[in-house]
Order: sequence, then structure tokens, then C-alpha cells
Amino acid sequence: MGILNVTPDSFADGGMHNSLPAAINRAQEMISEGVDIIDVGGESTRPGAARITEAEELLRTIPVIEAIAKSFPEVTISIDTTRANVALKALNAGAKIINDVSGGLADPKMAEVVANSGVKYVVMHWRGSSESMQSKAIYKDVNSEVIAELLGRVDSLKFSGVLESQIILDPGLGFAKLPEHNWEIIQNLEMFTNLGFPILIGASRKRFLGEELSPIEREAASIAITSLCAKNKIWGVRTHSVKGHKIAIDIVDKSNSESEAK
Repeated sequence: MGILNVTPDSFADGGMHNSLPAAINRAQEMISEGVDIIDVGGESTRPGAARITEAEELLRTIPVIEAIAKSFPEVTISIDTTRANVALKALNAGAKIINDVSGGLADPKMAEVVANSGVKYVVMHWRGSSESMQSKAIYKDVNSEVIAELLGRVDSLKFSGVLESQIILDPGLGFAKLPEHNWEIIQNLEMFTNLGFPILIGASRKRFLGEELSPIEREAASIAITSLCAKNKIWGVRTHSVKGHKIAIDIVDKSNSESEAK
């Protein structure tokens, strides 16, 4: 899942793709490198980020989704949003997946949109908005608590008419989590894959990969995490770049195939 942030303030690439021509060029680059899903987001969810209005989020995302869907109909587009109305308009514009970092907690109408549309829905572990989430990074056992809270969201969504087959789970690395919490999750990915849902991991260029490094300098570590995810049969990785991650996944897949053949 290639990240396309059409924002001025995202932590790793803010301002790089927030014009329509730049966004389309970036989409074309990712497609040429073998991206499976392009995840379009119009609102930064980095720690401390303030919310933008729904009108601004729509203005940033919908023209980009429409243009990508028209120019590259073969690619799957997801919309990265916590707002039900933005998700609905994105689906109408050509998106096929909703990626909601709040897992439906930020907007009570989201479950209805997901249920009625029948699309795949990424449910991330979330404990509050970007402005306050890090104050809630308190756990006795991060893996069991994150799993319990995710399964609680699954139950709630199913009660609202969302099918289990629509749901993809994301443990939410960096969201209401300290570095040690992120590493605990990464070291125990099997606990998440054992839940029986597709699992999405978003570690790309995040601060816990190297506090002293710039986001671009964390790319090598990001690819290493992708390799680990591939070994653990994670459904998808959400990344700022594509080519290096695709190569890493292909190498792990080849290694796994050869090992199984012996």
C-alpha cells in the first residue's frame, strides 16, 4: 500500500504531493514500481497534528482520487480518512477501500458507510486524536490490550452490519504507543495474524525506527520491517516508497517457496 499524502504537513512527505499534478505524477511512479494499493490521505495524523475541516479534506482528496481512477483504472485506491462523508464521497470518486485510523470511533456514521458499500475496511487501533493520543500510551501488556481493543471494534462493527470479511486490522504503530510498545508489537506479529483477519502494518519512516534520523534516513529500517512482515505473512504494508519494499517482499516470498519445496 503506497502512501499518497496530499497534505502540507505530514511528517515524512508533507508538501511534496499536495498539488494535483504532483499527486498524479507520484501515483504514476508508484504504479510503475508495482504498487498494489494507493492510499490517498488529506489530513495528517502525526502526533500533535491539529484537525482540518471536512471541506478542506474533501478539497484535497476527491480531485486526486477522481484523476487517479480515470487515468489508472487498473489500480486499487484507498481513502485514508476518519470521516464518513469523506469516505462516501471518495468511494463515489473511485476508491475501493476505506482506511480509518480511528477504526470507526471518530465518526459514528462510518460503520453505516462501510456496511452499505461492502468495501474492505481497515480498522486501526486508536485511543484518541493526534493531539492527545500519546498521553494514552499506557499499557500493562501492549499486545493483549491492543488485540482486545481491536476485537471490541470488530464486535461493534459487526453489530452495525459490517461483515467480518470486510475487515482488515492494523495494530496502529506509533498511535498512542511509545517506541517500546511498537517494538513489542513487531516482535509478536504472529499474535495478530493468528486472529484470522488480514493485517496491515504501517511502520514506514516512523520515529521509533531512529529518533536521531530524518524520515528519509529511516527508509532502510522501514524495508527491514517489511521483510519481517513478509516472513510473518502479513497481508499488507503501508509505505512511503514502493520499489525497495516490493523487492524485499519478493525475496522473502522466493525464500519461503524454496524452503517449502525442500
